[in-house]
Amino acid sequence: MGLFDKNKKNKDKENEEEVEALGWDAITEAFDKVYPGQDNPKHYGTLVSWRLGGPDPIDGISIYDGGDYWHFVTYGLSDLYEKETDDPEWSGYGMEFTMRLKKGCYNPEDEEDEIKCVIGNLQNIAKITFNSGELFLPWEWIYTGQKNGIDLNHASKLTGFITVPDTLVPPIETPFGKVEFVEFVGAADAELLKIQSKETTVRELFEKLGSDITDYKRESIF
Repeated sequence: MGLFDKNKKNKDKENEEEVEALGWDAITEAFDKVYPGQDNPKHYGTLVSWRLGGPDPIDGISIYDGGDYWHFVTYGLSDLYEKETDDPEWSGYGMEFTMRLKKGCYNPEDEEDEIKCVIGNLQNIAKITFNSGELFLPWEWIYTGQKNGIDLNHASKLTGFITVPDTLVPPIETPFGKVEFVEFVGAADAELLKIQSKETTVRELFEKLGSDITDYKRESIF
């Protein structure tokens, strides 16, 4: 992933001719309502698109400043430039990923790398969808069995995720269909094992957490 000017979203990935990006604009408009005045949030885009053999399926990820957290949103799981699927109701896979990361839950000097780490995690999850068609919907969980943290230095107790409907940005209607924002919330190994063993549910865990902001420093509630 490389940092680039958001205006380049209107460049056709194949021939660099300007095209409309109505799906992209619809996502941006939804976040502009939550973060008015942030016309130029941090943005990371792929240097070589997935369609051209690049390693990252998501065209871009924007990061909005929520004061005490960063709010990430992907561009690429839904149709951005034209209608590419036959489903008249949904745009692309019908979803975009989001995540809210608490500021200060990492070393200040590592902030840029921590942001890139989140971007890498979201890209890797998106690869599953692009490679297999698997959808990640709200109220699901991702447990790989890893013991290392999902943070840059793998020191956090959070080793996987649960998914919830984004608590700040509701689903939107775009010219290419509906898009739901699926928010990833960091979860600890013990918490995910409780879900796996059916001792609790994703909804119950989320209620106990009391927040959708991922905090690398928090302890497991179990």
